Amino acid sequence: MKVKLLIASTDDDYAEHLSNRISEYHSDIFDVNVCSSEERIRELLSSKKFDAALLEASFVEDTDLGCIHMPLILWAEDEDPADAQTEHKRIRKYQRISSIVADVLEKYAKAAADGRGAEPEKAHITAVWSPAGGVGKTSVALAYAAKRVSEGKQVLYLNLEAFSSVPVYFNGTGKGISAVFEMLENREGSVGVLIRGIKCSDRDTGVAYLCRPDNFDDMNILSTENVAELIDACAGVMEELVIDMSCLCDERTRQIFKYADRVFLITDPTNTAQTKLSQFAAQHNVFERIKDKAVLVANKGAVINDLLTDAIITLPLVQSADASAVNSTLSGCSFNVGAR
Repeated sequence: MKVKLLIASTDDDYAEHLSNRISEYHSDIFDVNVCSSEERIRELLSSKKFDAALLEASFVEDTDLGCIHMPLILWAEDEDPADAQTEHKRIRKYQRISSIVADVLEKYAKAAADGRGAEPEKAHITAVWSPAGGVGKTSVALAYAAKRVSEGKQVLYLNLEAFSSVPVYFNGTGKGISAVFEMLENREGSVGVLIRGIKCSDRDTGVAYLCRPDNFDDMNILSTENVAELIDACAGVMEELVIDMSCLCDERTRQIFKYADRVFLITDPTNTAQTKLSQFAAQHNVFERIKDKAVLVANKGAVINDLLTDAIITLPLVQSADASAVNSTLSGCSFNVGAR
């Protein structure tokens, strides 16, 4: 369901430019209306309701804003913000439009109630996991995400490792996933709207992602219930959700396995990785629950003797210390599942 946004500014050129850019790049999120006069805004508000509005202060004084769920005041740096109506939140006028969009959605997410409108179609979820570290789990997750984007899918990469790999592969500097954790903890607002507002998109691959947490503890204290709510919210944002997981097999991991439509089990040529995966399959009842949706990914040219599952993907060894180069090469590989 789109956010109905009103832009009201006496600067016709600015209002038109802002509207055009939002409509061009964020048409999946916003339905935009523009006005530049008090007469026009009164006309619009007499016939329509808006979820949010960006209004110059001059439009606020004599306008009934009862049809706007969240009025926001547009103010320029050369203006005194104290002149604006202080009961309404403010957004700086002349800044990057992507920053304005993120700010609007973050504020709207806190003001909106969850469950507005029809239930969105949920994404296909792929969980990427291994009981051993260093097997290339993140490289596989990102390569698969990039592959799906190249096939026309909208993909969100969600990193839930104890220590995030996001800064290694992406250079986004936006608001991090900690903002989502805070909303989950406070149990107020719309997490899905917030995710739409703060997600970044990788310029090279087109993969959407959330920036790393503000600190280690933010990820560490995420509860099992929080994980379920986070996955549910992310799955309503894009067509595909790829979850990069910690190597632990704790309650949070079990929760992710439960929600996943498919689980990539990653291993490499080392005896350590293959032994740990075999132990997980042989000794852990969790494996029996996910076996039907598990796909064994033999990474780095691994030759597998005990295949464990009826489906396998084989990926080559990429001789490079550059994480981006590895990701680029693997994303060109086939992720078609073959039978053993």
